[in-house]
Amino acid sequence: MPQHHDTDTDTGTGTSTTIQVTALSETEKGREARRVVGATFLGTTMEWYDFFLYAASAALIFGPQFFPSDNATASQLGAFATFAFGFIARPIGGILAGHFGDRIGRKRMLVLSLYLMGGATVLIGLIPTYESIGLWAPALLTILRLVQGLGVGAEWGGAVTMAVEHAPADKRSLYGAAPTMGLPAGLMLANLMLIILMATTGPAFQEWGWRIGFVISFLLVVVGIWSRRRLGESPLFEESVKNEPTKVPFLEVFRRFTPQLLLTIFVAGVPSILSYIVLTWALSYGTVEIGYGQTSLLWIGIACCVLQLCMLPWLARRADRTGLTRMAVLGAVLMAATALLFFPLFNTGNIWLAALATILAHASTSFAWSVVPPILTQAFPASIRYSGISMGYQFGAIAGGGFAPLIATSLLAQTGTSWSVAVYVVIACLVMMVCTVTLTRFQTHRDYAEHS
Repeated sequence: MPQHHDTDTDTGTGTSTTIQVTALSETEKGREARRVVGATFLGTTMEWYDFFLYAASAALIFGPQFFPSDNATASQLGAFATFAFGFIARPIGGILAGHFGDRIGRKRMLVLSLYLMGGATVLIGLIPTYESIGLWAPALLTILRLVQGLGVGAEWGGAVTMAVEHAPADKRSLYGAAPTMGLPAGLMLANLMLIILMATTGPAFQEWGWRIGFVISFLLVVVGIWSRRRLGESPLFEESVKNEPTKVPFLEVFRRFTPQLLLTIFVAGVPSILSYIVLTWALSYGTVEIGYGQTSLLWIGIACCVLQLCMLPWLARRADRTGLTRMAVLGAVLMAATALLFFPLFNTGNIWLAALATILAHASTSFAWSVVPPILTQAFPASIRYSGISMGYQFGAIAGGGFAPLIATSLLAQTGTSWSVAVYVVIACLVMMVCTVTLTRFQTHRDYAEHS
């Protein structure tokens, strides 16, 4: 088959590698690109549905069901602790999947991630409560949450790598938006499922109705696996391992790309802080402290997801034209501003002002999420890209979203004011801004050093 040369620029080292890939007709390229975009979006949607279904259940259900206590705050902290444990497992899943994804292929790891997430989610829906089996209930819940963390840890880096490596040079943000859009789509599905189950099971929702959403995940995962098995492997990966793949990719990331890894952790981690505070932690805070209805807050979350699904591809296309750093810095500024606006509006007790506050805050994260995939992709070469992206994103998830509900709950309990939570978000946004600019300058310096 005819061959042509393509160039994959390693912005971490400033070198350009000429890659020989199989020439395809424009029709074949378009068909494969559509399959990759569709499969990465569909697969990440299924994964995030499972992940956010757990997050919402931790805020609404798991406290009294699995961590009964006379102290409501202690019970809620127990539920949010298992939520955080899933984030702890995510880097492990990312490292393992990145290792094999950089050695034997991205596609196989993406299929495996769906098996892990789907199996753990179904089993969560079948665990007896603390009242039935005592300490085994929270223990099993924690173990399965860790498996969920392994699954989603294996997912995002591979999906982004596949999408961006199939993208034309001027559309990497746009293609990278496909797996990122799976996050609001999965959250929307999770919220819709909870609303439907609340309406159909009534008072039985707290007892057993919530379990249906977990068990039905089996059907969704089957669809995701089917779509991914139809994909071809990334041509950049096939060329990068043509001679010999990197023996231990994650060690290579630490050895050669430590500065990039540290910077990408904060670039990827900070947007999830605001996301999880306004769409997960606020479910508990809004119902217990303010008195909003659970269903109303879930509908607000759905509205946020619809808006983000519209914003992400548009912002990504703009970023492809105007620059990644500019969009990321704008996102950090907007997130800090909307964090300061969130609580004065949310605390009024007016559901419409609460909706406005939540929508504005969550919309601001779209500016950052639209460029996180290509920023992380450009930080690492193809031979270790799955590992590098996974580690940056998943370690960032721990530093950011994983502990955000716990930190917010603790700050509120210690200070008695929601302003402490807002200040926490603002400081994180400033750190993200500095790291984004530093990463750009670091890469520019490395480019100059390599070419001088």
